[in-house]
Amino acid sequence: MKSFKIALAQFSPFIGDIESNVQKMIEQANDAKKQNAEIVVFPELSIIGYPAEDLLLRPSLAKRTAQAFEKLSTVKDIVMVFGFANLTDDGQRYNAAAVMKDGQVLGVYNKQNLPNYSVFDEKRYFNEGHQHLVFEYLGHKFGVLICEDVWSLNTVQQLAQLNVESVLVLNASPYEVGKPQHRIETLKELAKQLHLNVVYINQVGGQDDLIFDGTSFVINHSGEVALQAPSFKEDLYFADYQIENKAYQVVEAAPALNTMAEIYQALVLATRDYVQRSGFPGVILGLSGGIDSALTLAIAVDAIGADKVQAVMMPYTYTSQISVEDATEQAKRMGVTFGIAEIHPIVNSFMQTLFPFFGNSPADTTEENLQARARGTLLMGLSNKFGNLVLATGNKSELSVGYCTLYGDMVGGFAVLKDVYKTIVFELAKYRNSISETPVIPERVISRPPSAELRPDQKDQDSLPAYDVLDAILYAYIEEEQSQEDIIAKGFERAIVEKVIQLVDRNEYKRRQGSIGPRISSRAFSRERRYPIVNGWKAGV
Repeated sequence: MKSFKIALAQFSPFIGDIESNVQKMIEQANDAKKQNAEIVVFPELSIIGYPAEDLLLRPSLAKRTAQAFEKLSTVKDIVMVFGFANLTDDGQRYNAAAVMKDGQVLGVYNKQNLPNYSVFDEKRYFNEGHQHLVFEYLGHKFGVLICEDVWSLNTVQQLAQLNVESVLVLNASPYEVGKPQHRIETLKELAKQLHLNVVYINQVGGQDDLIFDGTSFVINHSGEVALQAPSFKEDLYFADYQIENKAYQVVEAAPALNTMAEIYQALVLATRDYVQRSGFPGVILGLSGGIDSALTLAIAVDAIGADKVQAVMMPYTYTSQISVEDATEQAKRMGVTFGIAEIHPIVNSFMQTLFPFFGNSPADTTEENLQARARGTLLMGLSNKFGNLVLATGNKSELSVGYCTLYGDMVGGFAVLKDVYKTIVFELAKYRNSISETPVIPERVISRPPSAELRPDQKDQDSLPAYDVLDAILYAYIEEEQSQEDIIAKGFERAIVEKVIQLVDRNEYKRRQGSIGPRISSRAFSRERRYPIVNGWKAGV
C-alpha cells in the first residue's frame, strides 16, 4: 500500500467527434502523468460525448470505438478510466466504463441504473448492466460507477460490501440552478453512511440546450470534501491519497459562486459552445434598448468576443429616443459592430400591400406583429448574407405566456434567455454590471419600465401582471406543477391566475416553433415540459 495521486479530467467532449475527443483524452492523460498522477478518470461516455442521442445507433460506431481504443492504448504508465458505448457481439449496447493500463483493458463496467426521466432517455439506447467492477491498484481497492448508479442506494451498498475503499464515479450530469451544491451535500452523507471515498468526475460544456457544469469533487469517507473543482471550466484537477491518513488530502475548494454568477457563467458557456461548435463565425442580434437584448448582448460578447458580435437597432415610429440612445451606448461600451436600420419603409409597404385585404379594420396586434416580423426578416437577411447566427432575445416569462411574435422577435437559432424568467433577467443584468469597472448595460435599461414599443406609450404591464407577480405564478404552475386553485390559495387574484394559466396553455404551439436555448431549470420547455399542442384538458386542473 502506498500514497497515490488521481487526476480528475473535467472534460468537454465534442459530441460525435470521437477522433478529437480521443486526442484530447490522450493529451490530458499525458499531462496527468507529467504531474505524477497514477490514475486519470474521465467523464461518462467521454469517447463519444453525452448525450449522443441517435448517433449511438450509427452502424459505424463499433468500428470507430475500436479505433479509439487502439489510439488510447498508446498511453503508458498511467491507469485510465473512461466512458464509452459498449457494443457487444450479441447486439447489446451499454453505457460503459473501461479501465485501461499500458494498452490492456483490465475491466469493463456496464451502467446498471439507466435514467429515463427529465432530460434523460437512456433506455432508448442502452441495456442495463448487472455486475460490479472492482479493481485493486497500488494496494487500494477501487470500484466504478456511472452517474445514476451513485443515486441508487442499493447499488452503492452492494459495491461497499465488496470492501471498496474509493468509488470512481463517471458523470455527465446536466446543470440546473442549485444542482452542483445538491450533488455535493447528498454524496457527503452517502460517503459517511457507507464509509466510502467518492471521486466524482463530471463533464463540462454546452451541448445544444444542455449545460454541463463540471464541479467535480472528491469526498473522504468521513464526509469531508477533499477537492472541489471550479464550475464551467475544463481542466485537470488532482487528488492526493495519503496512506498515513487513509484519506485524500484536503485542498482549498474553488470559491463558491453565488446564484447569479452561477447562472451567468452557465449561459456564457452554453452560448460559446453552441456558436463555436456549430461553426458560425459570429452572432447577430436585434438590440432594442430593452433589458432582454441588452443582457443577451453582454452574454454574447463574454462568450465569443466583441469582434464576433453584431448588433442592429431597428427603430420604428413608436421607438423612443431613449431606446436608441441606450442601445447605441451599450454597443459602444462593449465594442461590437453596430448599425441602425429604420423599418418605417418596410412596415409601410406591408400595410399598403395588405390594405386591399384589411380595408378600414381597426389596428390591433396585427400591426404590432408586422413590426416584429420586419425586424426578424432583416436579421435573417443579414444572417444569410454574412453567416452569423441570429440570437433570439426572448425570456421564459414571455415565452410562457406567448408575449412574443412568431417569425418576428422569436426569430433566431439560439435563444440565450429561453429558460430565464424576467425577474432573473434583471438580476443578471445587475450582476453583469457589478463585475465591470464601468457598467456595460446602461442603468436606464435596467430601471425603466419594460416595453415592446409596438404602440404609443406601450408598457409590458398593459398586457401582463407585474413581472414579480407573473413569475411567481409561472413558477408555481410550470416548475412546481401546482393547480390553479393551489396557486390562488397562495393569495394571488383569481382573475390574474386564470388569465396567466390560459395564456401558458394556449401558447404551446408558439414555444414548439421557437429556437432552442440553454436549460437552467428542472422544467425547461421542450425536453422536460412537453404538453400536447391540441388537447381537451381543463385549464389549470
